[in-house]
Amino acid sequence: MPVSFQVRPAVQGDGAFLADMVVEAANWRADGIRPKYEVITHPDHNRYVAGWMRPGDAGFVAVDLHDHPVGAAWYRMLPRTDPGFGYVGTGVPELIIGVRPIWRAHGVGRALLQRLCEHARAQGFGRISLSVERGNFAQQLYRSEGFAVTTPGHGRDTMVKRLR
Repeated sequence: MPVSFQVRPAVQGDGAFLADMVVEAANWRADGIRPKYEVITHPDHNRYVAGWMRPGDAGFVAVDLHDHPVGAAWYRMLPRTDPGFGYVGTGVPELIIGVRPIWRAHGVGRALLQRLCEHARAQGFGRISLSVERGNFAQQLYRSEGFAVTTPGHGRDTMVKRLR
């Protein structure tokens, strides 16, 4: 049976779901599950959703046939004084992506990533960045969508895609 989903723009009311997707992204490893409250209250992760939707924030949500959200990709403009894991510079949005486990490997992440990159390009951005832990299968998706490692880190890499 073919998997069916749609992608729509994220709205302010999606903040709680985006927080769930931060938890999914942080807990990608089967042996490293951290409780939601621990992930979402930690400043390393909270910066990606606190105060959603701020000026400069943009994103997309994938929904199933019953309009239940199954994944999201969004970006924020984080300041140099409070950078995210994938911060590369002022004026470069950092993207975050998360997909519910049962929806992974069904094209949801790729569709979200493509829509978000198209949107960022249309908004005039020349690059977009992200951070991914080494060993995360999503690295292959990012590479196939034109992201390249620019800054190897401790157990994680910063990747950037040129949009123009």
